[in-house]
Amino acid sequence: MVRPSRHSLVMARILVVDDEPHIVDVVRAYLVREGHQVSTAADGDRAIERIRVEQPDLVVLDVMLPGRSGFDILRELRAGNHSPAVIMLTARDDVIDRVAGLEIGADDYVTKPFEPRELVARVGAVLRRLAGGPTPPPARTFFDLAIDAAAREVSRAGVPIGLTRVEFDLLSVLSERPGIVLSREQLGELVLGEAFEAYDRTIDSHIKNLRHKLGPRPDGGPYIETVRGVGYRAARP
Repeated sequence: MVRPSRHSLVMARILVVDDEPHIVDVVRAYLVREGHQVSTAADGDRAIERIRVEQPDLVVLDVMLPGRSGFDILRELRAGNHSPAVIMLTARDDVIDRVAGLEIGADDYVTKPFEPRELVARVGAVLRRLAGGPTPPPARTFFDLAIDAAAREVSRAGVPIGLTRVEFDLLSVLSERPGIVLSREQLGELVLGEAFEAYDRTIDSHIKNLRHKLGPRPDGGPYIETVRGVGYRAARP
């Protein structure tokens, strides 16, 4: 019997979706050791059925699956009422897969082959972001945007702007520090925690998606500005 780890901070219901049994067995064993409740699925149809019935907190989702792909499943999840956190499993050299997953709304990705402890760390980081910390401050404004930390919602003129969890956290971190430049490494540590790897381009992809969804400021400039060779900063209102 595998005993829960003493170091687990957030217990969750997790669905692992992959058609390779040995990967499923290893991932399940590591996550169960952390104290999580883990179920599995080997194809897209079964995954959607389990998500509807079990309402998991997080899905570890392989891109290449029999039948519908991981991207198809992710699109369906993001369009539905219950939208769990999603960590995509992608091929090591396929940058297109990683970027596509982030653009659709994945919270993070892990490349195959991977070290199980890395996946566990990334799962923990995403779950801690979901669990949150102290009571969020009241809603505040940033140019014409209303940022409601309690509801984790951004709106313009009362109309919500659909952001992923990471996009919302990036906007919150940057808009709280207008004019202050934060490096990719600083943003990664603040938003992704211990799962962030300084050499990957996750932050760039999320910033690109965030800018696209926000559009231009009322004066035509970007809400998030690039400081070449350094990082990003929120524009000064």
